[in-house]
Amino acid sequence: MRVVWLERPGGPQALAVVERPRPEPGRGEVRVRAQALGVGKPDMLMRRGIYKWMPPLPTVVGNELAGVIDAVGEGVRGVREGDRVLVSSRELAQRGGCHAEAVCVPAAAVFALPGGVSAEDAVSAPNYQMAAAMLFDAGGARPRSVLVHGAAGGVATAVLQLAQAHDVLAIGTASTAAKAAHARGAGALHVIDRSCTDVHAAVMEQTAGRGVDLVLDHVGGPGFVANLDLLAPRGTLLSFNVLAGVPQDNLVEALRARLDRSLAVRCYSIHTLDDDAPRRRELMQDVLRLMGEGRLRPPPAVRFALDDVRAAHELLDAGSSPGKIVLVP
Repeated sequence: MRVVWLERPGGPQALAVVERPRPEPGRGEVRVRAQALGVGKPDMLMRRGIYKWMPPLPTVVGNELAGVIDAVGEGVRGVREGDRVLVSSRELAQRGGCHAEAVCVPAAAVFALPGGVSAEDAVSAPNYQMAAAMLFDAGGARPRSVLVHGAAGGVATAVLQLAQAHDVLAIGTASTAAKAAHARGAGALHVIDRSCTDVHAAVMEQTAGRGVDLVLDHVGGPGFVANLDLLAPRGTLLSFNVLAGVPQDNLVEALRARLDRSLAVRCYSIHTLDDDAPRRRELMQDVLRLMGEGRLRPPPAVRFALDDVRAAHELLDAGSSPGKIVLVP
């Protein structure tokens, strides 16, 4: 069978599609034949050798796989051959290992897919799981309103859809009219085009002057502190990436300058749940249920053949994909 192999860190050319023996499930394991493989930022970081949770090299890369169980090991209960499932490496002993035509994993690690949820949609579920964790776990009290930047991105789209599914006012920002249109096409109701609209004024209009309870920021950099002025009293600014670099502002000074609103800044990673399997799985199962009910609708995937994994990573590096990047074995 074919796998995506990484000998040493590098650019897309560091990835190779190689043949390996098809694995056989051991006791308590199932083998899942892949139908769709999700490609995301952790895969890029792993390929570059800078992922904090790197597996030892050389390794099979990839963190998301959806497919069909085609073999069952001894002692397995609760799943059987023919079941459609999602595999996320968040449930495995180490990250990676999923970009292969078949994988063997503990039976307890898989997630059953509801009818109507395609394999290509299923590999977007970890983005929704991350979004749910940030919305409902990271900020303290359940928010009444949320703003997320980069509304056309995968995690932001997930945040906006999830918030709306749970009756939370959801506002997104986008850097261009085209990205704003894409976010609206993905189901976002309130999208601010930053290229032609004052974000602060638009947020205050949408929230009757109160501001939002939660701002989710993946940019960081010089504009980070301005997010504080979008928050309602006791609101939280949550940083889940710093694509523009770590802010150089004195954050304590910035918070004290707004002391009358008792604001908070928090950094968040889904790895917070690495030792909390019940909550992690509860979030994923809720996401898959909402997908099955048609209340979460991942944008159409950008598809590549498995042999074109380098081209998929080139698109990933460019950061211009309008939807989830998926490899099709």
